[in-house]
Amino acid sequence: MSTISWIENGMAQSARWRSENGAPPPERIEIAGDALTANSALRRIRGGAGLLWRGDFPGARQLLTAIGRRADRRPLPKSLDLPGRFRAHRAARAERAELLGGIVVVIEPDLRLALRRAPDLAGACREAYGELSEPAMVSLNELLGVLSAWQWQQRGVPVPALGDLIHPRYGVFSPVRSEYVDLVAEAPLPAIRGDLEAFDLGTGTGVLAAVLARRGAARVTATDLNPRAVACARENMRRLGLEQRVSVMEADLFPPGRADLIVCNPPWLPGAPTSALELGIYDEGSGMLRGFLAGLGDHLAPDGEAWLVLSDLAEHLGLRPRGKLLQLIDRAGLEVVGKLATAARHPRAKDDRDPLHAARSQEVTTLWRLRPAA
Repeated sequence: MSTISWIENGMAQSARWRSENGAPPPERIEIAGDALTANSALRRIRGGAGLLWRGDFPGARQLLTAIGRRADRRPLPKSLDLPGRFRAHRAARAERAELLGGIVVVIEPDLRLALRRAPDLAGACREAYGELSEPAMVSLNELLGVLSAWQWQQRGVPVPALGDLIHPRYGVFSPVRSEYVDLVAEAPLPAIRGDLEAFDLGTGTGVLAAVLARRGAARVTATDLNPRAVACARENMRRLGLEQRVSVMEADLFPPGRADLIVCNPPWLPGAPTSALELGIYDEGSGMLRGFLAGLGDHLAPDGEAWLVLSDLAEHLGLRPRGKLLQLIDRAGLEVVGKLATAARHPRAKDDRDPLHAARSQEVTTLWRLRPAA
């Protein structure tokens, strides 16, 4: 973390720069307040300034909304094919995030935001940043994300397949898309003798591990590389009363040993993530998908079964050739013994204003039931 210094009211000030997404600190700091217009803010941000907000909190939120609207005005060229539209759309979203990140605020060591009409952010900031020993400067847009995640964590997300709530934490992908959860709740469990032992790889909030335990798995081992996800999943297992049947550990995919059922819902788009939350969407080089398939031979018990739950959006966007997934399954020495599929139900699949609507409207999520080839 770097230290940012600036002059305010004739006095030298400093704060530690914090960015969960690894965004660089502003080149320089300029003071901004309620009189600032969105057009002026955009000019100054594009000139390299970080605008340290000293107006009231609602005014800052309104300014961010106005900046976002201006950033969204540039339409994508209609001549682009779907892969080109996807790349252009992602570049536009990155530019938008950079512009929104130009409005910055200072969190005091007591986790207070010294702005008029600012809400109590102490719990949200403690969850995301921990205790502070000195002032911290963050983008207001990130801080609003921290606050939103805290509210989700407090309220919880209803999961119909569980008949219960899952409480996501900051930096952990929320199970708001229910398609993949429903598939895991509906697929027939492998017929084995004795108690069923399952692995849930890349567990996130732990929602699939909870579904498997509620369906009767005697023991579930859930893994994730993200320490926040591990803490989140453990907390959810305690809330659901499943901590005796579900163990959560930090691991790169597979835990030690073998299981009768191994479930993985990897990120569905090949590409490099640009934030912690994008780790749940983008899988660079399809590394997690390939690692899951390649490791099943060493971790699947005799007569066991693996469930790969994956959207085909990458195929519709031209990011993964059609038939490539089946090639990867075959090369891993596996065969498909069954599958369940469901069309996308999330709002963007029905929004014809979305620049990627042509692909999203055709998206299907499939649970592939896999076993070692005979």
